[in-house]
Amino acid sequence: MLEKLVNIDRRIIFVLVAIAVIVSLLLSFQLPIPATPPVKDIYDKIEGLPPGSHIMIAFDYDPAAKEELQPMALALLHHTYRQNQKVIGLTLWPGGTGLAEQALVSIAEQYGKKPGEDYVFLGYKPGVASLIINMGENLYTAFPTDFYGNDTRTLPALQGVESLRDLDYFIDLAAGASVETWIAFGKEKYKFPMAAGCTAVIGPDLYPFLDSDQINGLMAGLKGAAEYEVLVDFPAQAVEGMRPQSVTHALVVVFVIFSNAVFFASGGFRTVRRGRGRQGR
Repeated sequence: MLEKLVNIDRRIIFVLVAIAVIVSLLLSFQLPIPATPPVKDIYDKIEGLPPGSHIMIAFDYDPAAKEELQPMALALLHHTYRQNQKVIGLTLWPGGTGLAEQALVSIAEQYGKKPGEDYVFLGYKPGVASLIINMGENLYTAFPTDFYGNDTRTLPALQGVESLRDLDYFIDLAAGASVETWIAFGKEKYKFPMAAGCTAVIGPDLYPFLDSDQINGLMAGLKGAAEYEVLVDFPAQAVEGMRPQSVTHALVVVFVIFSNAVFFASGGFRTVRRGRGRQGR
């Protein structure tokens, strides 16, 4: 019996994972999603800003990272529009243009917000580091027109903002190394408060910036997005996605415990030691 368990067909594990995902998608049940301090800090910062404050959101991702980062964008926009703050959107990724516009416009319509008056979409422009420096010196030379061709100097939503120095808050939603770029060429030079959202895979790389106070908050992966959805009382795609993810993670933990129990029960440790001893001879 133990021998069969040790040599179990891996396809059985794949089937069990598939069943766990399907069942968690079909059944409606809620899991607790408490907000971690890095996510709560972003929420508290936006909550503390008065109406009319200027918040810039960089949609630095493309459709490949949509499932993790678009829910963050939507939750942030719900929060900022609800607070009657002015949103300035842009992207350093050409593939992020459509996702950014879709997010800005769809949530704005729910709150009756008007383009140019309550929010601005600057669109995409190449350059990255040079563009950030240009925006830090003068936003209007970097973006003479918005995504729709409107003269940015005439847009009410940008009144009071001459450069990055005038931002009340900046949030980069990143699928790559753009957070580091915004910190090096933007935040450190022009001294605006900054936070970040990112895919789960790059989250660990950004925690040093959080610890050094170069960013004041961080949302990492679907979990970070779900936490923010709960904070703004807008449970949506991320909260729904956490259910199969959590169930699958729990199943993996069970697999690990079970496989180790079978390994030691079958004398696997002694077998490994004997095998090493033969190799030594």
